[in-house]
Amino acid sequence: MEPAPVPEKPSLPKLREAVQECRACELYKGTTQAVLGEGPTRARAMLVGEQPGDREDIEGHPFVGPAGAMLDRGLREAGIERSDVYLTNVVKHFRFRARGKRRIHQRPEREHVQACRPWLDAELAVVRPRVLVCLGAVAAQGLLGSKVRVTRDRGVPLDSDLADVVMVTVHPSSILRAGDDRAAAYEAFLQDLRAVAGALTTPA
Repeated sequence: MEPAPVPEKPSLPKLREAVQECRACELYKGTTQAVLGEGPTRARAMLVGEQPGDREDIEGHPFVGPAGAMLDRGLREAGIERSDVYLTNVVKHFRFRARGKRRIHQRPEREHVQACRPWLDAELAVVRPRVLVCLGAVAAQGLLGSKVRVTRDRGVPLDSDLADVVMVTVHPSSILRAGDDRAAAYEAFLQDLRAVAGALTTPA
């Protein structure tokens, strides 16, 4: 495999173009495209999920599927403006297994997260968010280490040099899988996003 072809002087447009040529792991095979993050260059908050899903891979934008709709609802109800948020993932290609004509999500492995890390580091360097939020265990452990536990550490500031305030919460897709517990799972997620909103309004 080749190293990630991150531009020497990255900008979001340059990164979005260069990531399409990434062959740092095998996940580019069979996908439509790599999906970089989207949002303002100087967004105050960066939310980092796991990887693009089927819709994201086809459309080329992060968080446009059902989990994205759940996230949009949470941000809106927590009082966080989308114009303050940059949305991305730790892995830029969709990992899946084929089942007939359907593509079924597969959790990325550690080597996929490591192969994609230069892209995320470049996004962090360009955007320089004040608040960084990891959505789910893959993002949290990929950025903050294996000792982080989302259910234990969610919704409170954690010790990290990646941003002034770093938090973790569940991935919104987990709420969709919560069945009869969906209302409670969403309320807990909303409380975490309200903590993020509070961090955004607190003077630096």
